[in-house]
Amino acid sequence: MPPSSVPAPGPVGRPATRGALLLAAAAGTVLVAGQSAPAVAAAHGPARPGNPTGDEPDTPQGGKAPLHGPGGTPGGLARPGTGVEVRRTTRAAIIKRAKKWVAAQVPYSMSAYWSDGYRQDCSGFVSMAWNLPGNEWTGSLDTFGVRISRDQLQPGDMLLFHNPADPEKGSHVVLFGGWADYTHTYYLAYEQTRPHTRRQSTPYAYWSNSDHYVPYRYKGLPEGASGAGASASSAKATGYPGLSAFGPGADNTYVTQLGRLLVERGAGRFYPTGPGPRWSDTDRKATQTFQQAQGWKGADADGLPGPETWRRLFS
Repeated sequence: MPPSSVPAPGPVGRPATRGALLLAAAAGTVLVAGQSAPAVAAAHGPARPGNPTGDEPDTPQGGKAPLHGPGGTPGGLARPGTGVEVRRTTRAAIIKRAKKWVAAQVPYSMSAYWSDGYRQDCSGFVSMAWNLPGNEWTGSLDTFGVRISRDQLQPGDMLLFHNPADPEKGSHVVLFGGWADYTHTYYLAYEQTRPHTRRQSTPYAYWSNSDHYVPYRYKGLPEGASGAGASASSAKATGYPGLSAFGPGADNTYVTQLGRLLVERGAGRFYPTGPGPRWSDTDRKATQTFQQAQGWKGADADGLPGPETWRRLFS
């Protein structure tokens, strides 16, 4: 750790038959809680209050260490050829563990350990969320994952920046929680930083050193280590199921599929817990916002997905 009288350089420790208009992308609109708002260049993203650099921690991360305290040392599943222990988990479980720290507002520390045995810094946080058998650091977390592309990112994946020349200059890791807008300019980041664990909209890939962050997928997920699952929009389009599949009282897979398609197009703010099979006012509002973004009004933007709404969601 640098002397207290000398500021640590950089964010160390994270140690730094209407027109075919999809979500009015051509007109530069973004879904914003029931209305459209101007989109901005991906290089900058939506305006953010305050000074982003003020969020940067000034403490280096800890190194590799076993679990501490009552959390004990969990058993592992050995994967041939990897030399690391990988425990099976799911995306939902990863996000659930991350949310637990967010709710508890676990204080940031490079030396302290939370009650579950994980170190309270950025790499300890991801080690916890991925349910690793010990506390890793930014120089070793990549061995538990496989590198993926930006367009393959899904909740539970990580964005990792490790600076091998000087790990205390910029190195950091966050969990990807899903895209925050349809332009994929901002995403929801779960991270351990000062003063405590947080979840907030973050510019891709990060506030600083953005071009150094690399996305990884945990090897212990059900889909395996080799690839990303298909997104709703990249899957084969499903024929329109009919209006009876939606609206009050509807409870089926089409409602879930509708919600996922809308989330991919920027409606994630309507679904804080994710789309489900039971129709709700959330589905209606998200659908109506999508319809209004097409320039539709009145009965054409009633929040119920007709054949044209369905077709455009798959376009």
